[in-house]
Amino acid sequence: MEAYETYQTPLSSRYASKEMAHLFSPAHRFKTWRELWLNLAIAEKQLGLPIPDEALEQMKSNLDLTPEQFDIAAKEEKKRRHDVMAHVHTFGQVAPAAAGIIHLGATSCYVTDNADLIFIRTGLTFLLKSLAVVISRLSAFAAQYRALPTLGFTHFQPAQLTTVGKRATLWIQELLWDLRNIKRARNDIGFRGVKGTTGTQASFLTLFDGDHDKVEELDELVTKLSGFDYAYPVTSQTYSRKIDIDVLAPLASLGATAHKIATDLRLLANLKEVEEPFESTQIGSSAMAYKRNPMRSGARVVQWFERTLDDSANRRITLPEAFLTADIVLSTLQNVCEGLVVYPRVIARRIAQELPFMATENIIMSIVKKGGDRQEAHEKIRVLSHEAAHQVKNLGLENDLIARVRNDPYFSPIHEELEQLLEPQTFIGRAPEQVDKFLKEWVQPALDEEELKVAVADGGKVELSV
Repeated sequence: MEAYETYQTPLSSRYASKEMAHLFSPAHRFKTWRELWLNLAIAEKQLGLPIPDEALEQMKSNLDLTPEQFDIAAKEEKKRRHDVMAHVHTFGQVAPAAAGIIHLGATSCYVTDNADLIFIRTGLTFLLKSLAVVISRLSAFAAQYRALPTLGFTHFQPAQLTTVGKRATLWIQELLWDLRNIKRARNDIGFRGVKGTTGTQASFLTLFDGDHDKVEELDELVTKLSGFDYAYPVTSQTYSRKIDIDVLAPLASLGATAHKIATDLRLLANLKEVEEPFESTQIGSSAMAYKRNPMRSGARVVQWFERTLDDSANRRITLPEAFLTADIVLSTLQNVCEGLVVYPRVIARRIAQELPFMATENIIMSIVKKGGDRQEAHEKIRVLSHEAAHQVKNLGLENDLIARVRNDPYFSPIHEELEQLLEPQTFIGRAPEQVDKFLKEWVQPALDEEELKVAVADGGKVELSV
C-alpha cells in the first residue's frame, strides 16, 4: 500500500458527522501540515532567521489544497516514496518564495505527530459535545418515566421491581463517567512541539548557532501559534504512544457503555416493553413481516488491530477509525434516545405475572402483624407458591397465587389488604427519588459547563437511515 493511500478518508467516515469526517479527511490533514509549516516559519523568522515576508504571505495564501495539488502530491509521493517530502515539494510549487525554507530544521514527525495531536484534541471536543446531547436526551426520558414501575432482572430472571426511569439512570451514570474520562483525556493533550529528528533539537541548535534559549523559545512560540498551552517536555522523534493509549482507552470504555445500553434495549424489545425508534415504512425482516428488529441497537463490530503494519500505517488507520466510530456510536445513541417507545400496559402485565411471588414476604409480615406465626405462615405460602408455579411452568396457565391465598381460610385476616399488598408502587422503594436526586445533583452540574450547554442547546434531532 502506498503511504499516500493510507491517508485516504476511512470508509466509516461516510456515516460519521460532517465535522468529524472532515477532521480526519486528507484535505484537512494536509492543510494542517501546511499550517504547521507556516507556524514554524513565522517563529523562525521572529527569532532572527532570514525568511522573507513574501514567503510567509505565499504560504498563508495557499493553505488549502486544490484537486490539482492533490494530484501533484500523489505523483510526487509515488516517485519519492515519502509522503511528507511529497507535500513539502507540492507546497513549494504554490509558494515558491518559501520553497527553500519549508520544513526548515524539522523532521517528518513535526507535521505528522503534531497534526495528530491537533486532530485528537479536536476530535475529543466533538465527542464531548455529542455525548452531552445524548445524556441530555436520556435524562429527559428518565425524568418522564421516573416512577413507572417495571420488573427488574438479575441474571435475566425476574427480580424486585424498579422503574423505567431508574434503569435509564444506570445508563446515564456510565455516560457521565465517559464524559469525565474523555474530558480528562482532552484536557491532558499537549503538543509535540519542535524537537528535531530524535527529540534532541540538534538541528535547531545548529540553525540558531548554538543558542539554547532561542531553541527553547522556538518550541514555545510554535506551540502557542498552534493553539496549545504546553508541549511535552521531552519526546523522541515521536510523542509517546502512551498518549494514544490514554485517548483510545476512554473511547473503548464509551463503546462498552453503548454496548450495555444497546443490549438492554434489545432485551427489552424482545419483552415488548421498550423499543428503539421504528419508522413507519421500516422493514424488520424480509420474510417475517411482523418483525420489528432493533436495527440501531444491533451489534456492530469494528476491527481495529488486525494487521501487523508498522507503527505509522497502523496509527493512520486506528486513530481516525476510533474517533469516527465513537462519533457514529454517539449519533446512533442520540437517535435511539430521542425516539424510545415505552409500552406501560405490557410492563404492567408482566409485573402482574411475577408480583404475587414477590409479595409473599409482605403477606407473611401482614399475617404476623395480625397475630399469626411466622414459620407457619411461611410454610403455607411456600406450598401455595409451588402450586401456582406448577400452573405457570407445567400447564402454561396464569399465575393464580393470589386466588389461592384468597381461597385459603388461613389468610382470611388479610384478605382485605391483598390489593394494597400487591400495589406495584409499594415495591419500587426510592427509585423515583433516586432519579430526581441523580438528575439534579449529578447530571445537571455536568451539563452546566458552558461548552456543553451550547452543544445541548444546538443539538438537533438526529435522523438515521436504517
